[in-house]
Amino acid sequence: MNYPQQAHHVTLVITHSIQPEKQADYEKWLETIMPQAASFPGHLGVNVLRPVHGDNAYTVLIRFVGMDELYAWLKSPARQDLVKELPAILAQPEHIEVRPGAAFWFTPTQKGQVKPAKWKQYLLTLGVIFPSANLVPWFWNTVLPVSHGTLWGNFLDNASVVALVVFLWMPLLTRVLKQWLIGRKA
Repeated sequence: MNYPQQAHHVTLVITHSIQPEKQADYEKWLETIMPQAASFPGHLGVNVLRPVHGDNAYTVLIRFVGMDELYAWLKSPARQDLVKELPAILAQPEHIEVRPGAAFWFTPTQKGQVKPAKWKQYLLTLGVIFPSANLVPWFWNTVLPVSHGTLWGNFLDNASVVALVVFLWMPLLTRVLKQWLIGRKA
């Protein structure tokens, strides 16, 4: 299946509200399904944002190189079989969205939830990118001085910054700062 003007690096955003007494069962289920997803062509990685402050919602971010690869995983018999186990664990039906690029970071995980104010999105994103964009080149220039001023050195810097932002800083900080982000309207 080919999608015209296919977005590169799509993210499947899955929200699961877990029955409080079923959290251990859900963690075991995650341990089963994540390696299965990782075995599919085009799988780029997964982040699990676990509940904080008494919340019961897990957000699972699964990245694929494109829509075809994502669709293959969604419709796979392996996934379909594992999803059949969810009704006994979930407090409500799963919520699934497909997001191109990094648009999902500030998308509310529940209906009716307020999207963070633009200035908060700006401050958090700047607060993540600015130090990363300054420290990463310094790090690589110290470790690999020959990379300084080269095209491959620039690629290494950019790839490292993007990886830190996507895989470490944004999942961590959007979870830790959730109350500030969705607090009072600006």
